[in-house]
Amino acid sequence: DRSPSRGLGDVYKRQTLGVTGRRAEEALGRANIVVNRNAIPYDPKPPRVASGLRLGPPAITSRGFKQPDVGQVASLILRVLNDVGNESIESQVSEEALELTSHFPVPGIDA
Repeated sequence: DRSPSRGLGDVYKRQTLGVTGRRAEEALGRANIVVNRNAIPYDPKPPRVASGLRLGPPAITSRGFKQPDVGQVASLILRVLNDVGNESIESQVSEEALELTSHFPVPGIDA
């Protein structure tokens, strides 16, 4: 059975926020969190809008993030997505994201 309800629990949770992948990508970008909008299986939205997001775990694990740090990133993402367009929250999250990432240098890039 290839129904859209199989294996998409986390996607459906994100959809309940009522945010397209495009709007989420733009809002998170303003908060210094880089993600990509991504089509999901059976996506009703066109690819340039999309209903999903793609996160890049290697971007944080290669920098040495541990489970608690990843949880903090998830919390920052949810704060932005729960109130897309709120400039105050985007600004606060941006500062927190920069502070968090300042402790984890990018491999191969000298500070």
